[in-house]
Amino acid sequence: MPRTVLITGGTSGIGLAIAARFAADGADVTITGRREETVERAAKELGVHGVVCDATEPRRIEALTARLGDTLDVLVNAAGGLPRAAAGGDSPLDEVRALWEANWAQNLMTAVLTTTAVQERITPGGTVISIGSIGAERGGGGYGAAKAALAAWNAFLSAELGPRGVTANVISAGYVENTNFFGDRMNRERHDALVAETHNKRPGTPQEIAETVFFLASPGARHVTGQTIHVNGGAFTTR
Repeated sequence: MPRTVLITGGTSGIGLAIAARFAADGADVTITGRREETVERAAKELGVHGVVCDATEPRRIEALTARLGDTLDVLVNAAGGLPRAAAGGDSPLDEVRALWEANWAQNLMTAVLTTTAVQERITPGGTVISIGSIGAERGGGGYGAAKAALAAWNAFLSAELGPRGVTANVISAGYVENTNFFGDRMNRERHDALVAETHNKRPGTPQEIAETVFFLASPGARHVTGQTIHVNGGAFTTR
């Protein structure tokens, strides 16, 4: 039987590339996104199931879970992003609080809530993979703090799911081209600076992150769990 795969934030960029990789392998893939038009377009393009779901909202996640089958082989938490600064408020601190809470919701709680909702359905030999960021290592403000918390939570999750034969890992992505992450905040100067930090002098691609996800969900990675896998061209090194 084909593997069942759920990918949050699967309508563009890294999430879409991950969905395409599993779909090409014949998996039964479900993607989610916040906007109906993008979910429908991506699902039709890939020939997968699409569900509109804002993964920051518990009721939406519960509705999503009710639509899934009884078992799940692979969960990929790809939902996240870089929130815009909030406007208004009685104090500048209101804006700071709103921005940090938005980062926390989008980049940590989406993974925590979705995983909690479906984890009892994940089969032995299954896996949970969450998309992190080099920002966790680089003083990335509220975004980096949320991604650092994601890695810390993953270590707890791995210990919780490990006795059932389920792995849990984070992929910490560096600068990846052809995503919506930076929006209009990317320019040539910033692009060149991020590329210059790498050892191989190029940005990553969504497909490279997708291949790393696919490996972590493969039989060859069954003893890899509780880890943060850095995929950044050497912009951040570990030892």
